Amino acid sequence: MTPPSRTRRHWLTLITVAVLLLAAALIWWQLHSNDRGSPLNTVTVDRGDIQQLVSATGVLEPRSYVDVGAQVSGQLDKLHVRVGQSVARGDLLAEIDPTVYVAKVDATRAQLQNQQAQLLDRQAQLQLAEIQHRRQQNLFREDATTREALQMAEANLTSAQAQLAMLEAQIQQTASTLRAEEANLSYARIYAPMDGTVVTIEARQGQTLNASQQAPVLMRIADLATMRVRAQVSEADISKLRPGMAVYFTTLGDPANRLYGTLDYVEPTPEVTNNVVLYNALFDVDNQQGRLLPHMTAQVFFVQEEALDVLRVPVAALQGRQVQVLDANGQPQARSVRTGVRNRVHAEVLDGLQEGDQLVIASRDPRSGSDARTPSVRGMLR
Repeated sequence: MTPPSRTRRHWLTLITVAVLLLAAALIWWQLHSNDRGSPLNTVTVDRGDIQQLVSATGVLEPRSYVDVGAQVSGQLDKLHVRVGQSVARGDLLAEIDPTVYVAKVDATRAQLQNQQAQLLDRQAQLQLAEIQHRRQQNLFREDATTREALQMAEANLTSAQAQLAMLEAQIQQTASTLRAEEANLSYARIYAPMDGTVVTIEARQGQTLNASQQAPVLMRIADLATMRVRAQVSEADISKLRPGMAVYFTTLGDPANRLYGTLDYVEPTPEVTNNVVLYNALFDVDNQQGRLLPHMTAQVFFVQEEALDVLRVPVAALQGRQVQVLDANGQPQARSVRTGVRNRVHAEVLDGLQEGDQLVIASRDPRSGSDARTPSVRGMLR
């Protein structure tokens, strides 16, 4: 019978030999597979669009809006609109309790009527003073009265004229006060100053409004038919922008839909947040369908330069002013090219290539750290 120690040594020897044979086979396969070579990593010259863009993040806001406030104090009696409701210029929005203002108008109107009645009395007294003055003048010419009586008649006439003028001034003042009180009464009914949509309501029905210091804001009405995009551009890119350049943006809710516009202007005063300097670039966009709403986030792209429907190659295929083109035998040949507009992905081909040419792209070999050919073949790159 074989001792256990000898059997164990026998099995260890067999396992070691098997591992060495397997390692030798693996090394042989790698050497021979490298000798056969690997396919070239190629791309095809195609036709498409190239855009050199400046990207930024923006927010949507109404181009025109108005904050509707209360010009008089009092309790907010009724609200006739809700958030999201469309209104037309002149529509009734809210009512403030008019009790106090109605009382003031009635009191001032009564005072004016009293003064107008006094005016009739003053006019009659003036007419009487004129008659007495003419009579005294006639009697004085006939030496039938004294100079003192004539002077008294003249004084009465002057006094009547002054009292009439004073009362007329008081009537004008009271009438002005009445117009102001009637205006305050009309301010108790608040109307829409423009066509638009109620986007916010700040006050609540039954709330007491105090307009003595400043007009309290009741609601905001905005024209959502045209929206404005406020894009924040970094100071490194702001010099690339110019008014009139094309711009498009997408929203988070619809990233596949591009909306186009034209840059209006750049605000000269930046916003500094955490030592980051950002400039506001603004442009308008049509919103007749009402899909855009205030405070939506927009991914904005300013088109600095573009070439549409042109021959293009990936930037990775360029080696300075040359590319490696596969000939009829599938061998790479160096060829000089002239390029135009380019971005980080593609470059426009002005001369030297034709649509459909196959170009070789060198990839990084992770084992050696040098450029090598990858064992996969890429299709057309867009």
